[in-house]
Amino acid sequence: MEIQRDIIKLDNFNVLNNDIDNLHVSDSILKTKMILGKTFGNILISISGGSDSDIILDLIERTKKDKKVNYVWFDTGLEFQATKDHLKYLEDKYKIKIERIKAIKSVPVCCQIYGQPFLSKYVSKVINLLQRNNFKWEDRPYEELIKEYPQCKSALKWWCNDYKTEGKPNRYSINRNRFLKEFMTANPPKFLISYKCCNYTKKNVSTKYIKENHIKLNVTGIRHSEGGVRSQAYKNCFSDGGLEASHYRPIFWYDNKDKKYYENKFKIVNSDCYLKYGFERTGCAGCPYSKHLFDDLEKIKMYEPNLYKACNKIFKQSYEYTKQYREFYKAMKEKEKKPRSLT
Repeated sequence: MEIQRDIIKLDNFNVLNNDIDNLHVSDSILKTKMILGKTFGNILISISGGSDSDIILDLIERTKKDKKVNYVWFDTGLEFQATKDHLKYLEDKYKIKIERIKAIKSVPVCCQIYGQPFLSKYVSKVINLLQRNNFKWEDRPYEELIKEYPQCKSALKWWCNDYKTEGKPNRYSINRNRFLKEFMTANPPKFLISYKCCNYTKKNVSTKYIKENHIKLNVTGIRHSEGGVRSQAYKNCFSDGGLEASHYRPIFWYDNKDKKYYENKFKIVNSDCYLKYGFERTGCAGCPYSKHLFDDLEKIKMYEPNLYKACNKIFKQSYEYTKQYREFYKAMKEKEKKPRSLT
């Protein structure tokens, strides 16, 4: 079914409705209006083309009045055509310009130089550190390993489940991903694993843009309820940068119900990634970090076959390793279910 994307003409667009009966939504509107009004200097609004980003853009347009803002999209070099089309739709709808900024090093280049992402950003980071120190993927005590690999303290703590909260392994321990240690001990990675595509395509690009354009406020669509290291790094919606750029997260406290309320209230239309392809979240196309990786790939194969081919070429070894791990995990779970012999 084709999605209608008529450009809605809104009279008095900056004038907000007074009948908003959602606390998080009304609070975000008031705070955004106040923070934009008090910010003196350039303002960066990071636009990803995702559903959270759609709310951010609409919220800014409703509250900024005459304040000038810079809408920017960071191109990773491996993007959905649906996202690119959606950016054009947003420009036409709001009569704005979204600046396209290319990565310092694209996803394909990063994977070729530094290695491929696997499982999660943190997992990829510690595995990369161990690989660079020629780790032998041995199941030995931390006290022994640290003598042999003195430069790998944090990675070895992860490998040995040494990070604990109230006696239990936390998110910085390998046991957060069950049977991963057993899997890697039996199947050491034969390809280079790295997290650096995240840095060179987004983080470092954003930092460079902020510095070169003297940005005083960086606005992003991070939500606390989305989970992950990125959202857990912040305690609230605003971080004062002092002489540097401050960071504001207008929908930080939105849960999915709040999101749905805003979308219905202000008639937000998302990209085809959501409405046609069926994604719940987009992120980077084909990224091996996705929990629904192989379901996502089937959707990409159906709607953007050329992108599907590119993803399989770029992340080939990571996809294969992920499949092996998931099969190993299932086998171990089945083994746990079997009753022990009485003899």
